[in-house]
Amino acid sequence: MAKNDKSKLKLYGFNNLTKSLSFNIYDVCYTKTKEDREKYIEYIDEQYNAERLTKILTNVTKMIGASVLNIAKQDYDPQGASVTLLISEEEIPIYVVDPSCNRGILTPIRENIVAHLDKSHVTVHTYPESHPQNDISTFRVDIDVATCGTISPLKALDYLIGSFDSDIITIDYKVRGFTRDMDGKKHFIDHEINSIQNYIAKDTQDRYSLIDMNIHQSNIFHTKMMLNDFELDNYLFEVKQEDLSDMEKAGIIKKLKKEMEEIFYGMDTSND
Repeated sequence: MAKNDKSKLKLYGFNNLTKSLSFNIYDVCYTKTKEDREKYIEYIDEQYNAERLTKILTNVTKMIGASVLNIAKQDYDPQGASVTLLISEEEIPIYVVDPSCNRGILTPIRENIVAHLDKSHVTVHTYPESHPQNDISTFRVDIDVATCGTISPLKALDYLIGSFDSDIITIDYKVRGFTRDMDGKKHFIDHEINSIQNYIAKDTQDRYSLIDMNIHQSNIFHTKMMLNDFELDNYLFEVKQEDLSDMEKAGIIKKLKKEMEEIFYGMDTSND
């Protein structure tokens, strides 16, 4: 333990670095009819309701070594959900916690659940989307983890990837501000990183195609991921592959791959 303490940079005052992770996943599905699209949205709302999202974010908080101060959650009509967690780097004694904070204890009679963001926080929002012209429905989850001090949101990456049906993933990570050592020297980052991929397990990387766009001198890192394996059965909703003709399957695959590639490369190819 003493060895680890000696290896740590001795700081003057608090570690003022802010580390922000934006994690976006896309799930793509073939929905042939209006009824299928409505059922898909109902399925997504049930699978990823505010209660389940709260559990995921609470686990993320534990993984990065933080403590929950407050949770605010909401399911929306007609679809979607949002959850916000206010977190602290270390556990704060109960007598210090502001009365407006629920410390993650949600009860039916509690009315003062608020969504204020101060210092460290974790948020999630869901966005189901579809269009009748291409028979494709897309579900997007946006998760933002902002921490200050020594804790890092990168520790939760593999858990987040495994928590969702992730066909396409975009990840942004940046470090802002600076902290000082005892001699007054500024430090604009307190950990080694040249790519977000440094923090993604190899077996996870093997399942995806990955592209990096990084600005190292500004401590800005961006990684895109698209699933390698394409099994049509995994993308059909309320339809069985054996009930489709070869021509129908080829058409569906073309539409699905077009949707995934447009999201992955960030460009619409409708007029190509």
